[in-house]
Formats: sequence, structure tokens, C-alpha cells
Amino acid sequence: HLVESGGGLVQPGGSLRLSCAASGDTTCISTMGWYRQPPGGERLMVASIGSAGNTHYVDSVKDRFTISRDNAKNILYLQMRSLQPEDTAVYYCNSMFPRCRGSWGRGTQVTVSS
Repeated sequence: HLVESGGGLVQPGGSLRLSCAASGDTTCISTMGWYRQPPGGERLMVASIGSAGNTHYVDSVKDRFTISRDNAKNILYLQMRSLQPEDTAVYYCNSMFPRCRGSWGRGTQVTVSS
């Protein structure tokens, strides 16, 4: 079960922090990622975090986004800074294991516009 929150409308250069409450198979939620789907586009992973805290980012968000997690609460975060219009998308969290991605949450809308 995945519930994303924290999206909204922000001006270019602004910041937002997204949250994802995750529950279910412990293996599935051990390695998580943030994905985004821009208008008319496909859903792609932008950041991931492994069980050991190791992180990975796609080039377009590197040095602007930070993924983290609170293991005690099973909450995943995405701190987003220096937001640009091209970051506009619906953001989702989900497992990095393909077999675990049978269902998705509703996502949270991020709109970057002046």
C-alpha cells in the first residue's frame, strides 16, 4: 500500500518535499524509488534508495533532489530544490523490484509554474 503526499504548485526555483507512506512486503519496500510521469509522457524513475541507504539519481535531478527514508516509520521522502517547469509531473513511489510493482498509489501532483 502506497500513499504519496506533499505535491503542489511552486514557482521555478522553489522547493517541495514529497512523502510516501509504504507498507506491505518487507522485501518489496526495502529498496524504493520515486517515479514521475509528466503530462503526456511515460512514468520513469528519478531516484532510488536501497536498504543500505545507497542512493541513485537520474542526471536531470542530480544535485537538486534528495531521496531519504525513515525506516522506523516506513516513510520515503523526496526533497526537491531548484524546481523547474520540466519537473512538472505526477510523482509516485514504488519498489525498485519489478515483481513488486503490481499496483501504484494515486501519486501526488507537482506543478512548477510562475
